[in-house]
Amino acid sequence: MTDPFDRYARQMSFARFGREGQEKLSQSTALVVGLGALGSVIANTLARSGVGTLRIVDRDYVEWNNLQRQFIYTEEDVRDRLPKAIAAKNHLQAANADIRIDAQIADVDHRNIEQLCQGVDVIVDGTDNFEIRFLLNDASLKLGIPWVYGGCIGAEGQTMTILPGEGACLRCIVPDSPPPGTTPTCDTAGILAPIIGVIASMESMEALKILSGHQDQVSRTLNVIDLWDNRLRQVKLGNVAGNASCPACGQRNYEWLDGKRGSQSAVLCGRDAVQLSFPDGDAIDLTAFAEKLKPLGSVEANAYLLRANIGEHAFTLFGDGRCIVHGTSDPAEARTLHARYIGT
Repeated sequence: MTDPFDRYARQMSFARFGREGQEKLSQSTALVVGLGALGSVIANTLARSGVGTLRIVDRDYVEWNNLQRQFIYTEEDVRDRLPKAIAAKNHLQAANADIRIDAQIADVDHRNIEQLCQGVDVIVDGTDNFEIRFLLNDASLKLGIPWVYGGCIGAEGQTMTILPGEGACLRCIVPDSPPPGTTPTCDTAGILAPIIGVIASMESMEALKILSGHQDQVSRTLNVIDLWDNRLRQVKLGNVAGNASCPACGQRNYEWLDGKRGSQSAVLCGRDAVQLSFPDGDAIDLTAFAEKLKPLGSVEANAYLLRANIGEHAFTLFGDGRCIVHGTSDPAEARTLHARYIGT
């Protein structure tokens, strides 16, 4: 009988990982939040490594400009207008049919994060904004689940592993989200694909250490890498670990998880688009909406989303009521356009 672990032979040949590590990995569950540049690489690595259950979550769909740096997707995914979660699951399951992939098309917020974390052994950051990262940080601390933070801009990236109760959390080093316009984005600073591969690989390695039973080997520093200037910095966090003044790990004030912080609109990085979400809204009938919008412009729809081009703007509508308004980066204008064409 063929050994089901034969496909991981090279991985198990690493003595410090071995078969025992592989067996633990096969019984573990990882949550990857965000399937853009970082998340798509992370999910690909964890799936091929043999994580038993991979829960992948993303709110968006695949576009042409994703293909430069979001390595898991193809042109066919763009043409089919597939949500990233569905496209990623298709490719990952084709690469490893032995693992379970739970794909969720969802906007992660304080209402669903604890459910998404149910049964999870590690949370891995594939997001692009601090609001969701602070939410992940709160969930990690409250539920006692390790999580791995990562971020990239231009040719620079950074990553940090948070072990609840064992050192600094994200808010120890970033107390609050930067005000809009004060930090570079991929719109203003761009992003080069190689830094994504480096940071995503570091995040994946940290997750594999945790899931294979080697939590003692995780990094205890904030790692900052600049590939353009060829610099690597490791920032020791001992001086902020156990900081009683930290609102999250020190005071256990989970304001992002409690819904006291966070917005219902998000400017999408590099897209000239704004996502609007409606916490009290109901699921919508995409077929009925397609018929409603056809007199106003061109409409395309599939089982997952609807895309309508109306005048100078486009609207992508999801079954959970979320809408991405294209052609503006102003949340107020996006809300006005949504009310005019989609309805309040």
